[in-house]
Amino acid sequence: MPHFIIEYTDNIKAEADISGLLEKTNNVLISHGNIFPIGGIRSRAIEIHDYRVADGSENDAFVHATLKIGAGRSEADKKATCDELFEVIKAHFAYLFAKRYLALSMELIEFSEAGTYKHNNIHARFKK
Repeated sequence: MPHFIIEYTDNIKAEADISGLLEKTNNVLISHGNIFPIGGIRSRAIEIHDYRVADGSENDAFVHATLKIGAGRSEADKKATCDELFEVIKAHFAYLFAKRYLALSMELIEFSEAGTYKHNNIHARFKK
């Protein structure tokens, strides 16, 4: 962990540079390598084709991010990471936000390690 998931409406795909956003958000998580193992970082984006925003009268768009982490981080660490991630998201989409209707949101999901299953040999590469 962590897993970072971006959902975005298809009406911004051409201008959104989603791969650039994933790189930026991964860099934030990597910079917090003392609390998130680098080998566990997973980022992905899901383009949403079927959606309705507000009353549907405009070509509204949204980007929703979810950060999923295992339990055990301090409230201060979680807040600092989420604040930094959301600032990156807002900066990334500032140009679109200025010219169209766009809703940006993010949530943190923290779960117990009980009930999760992992098999990962990527961690070993970062244990030097």
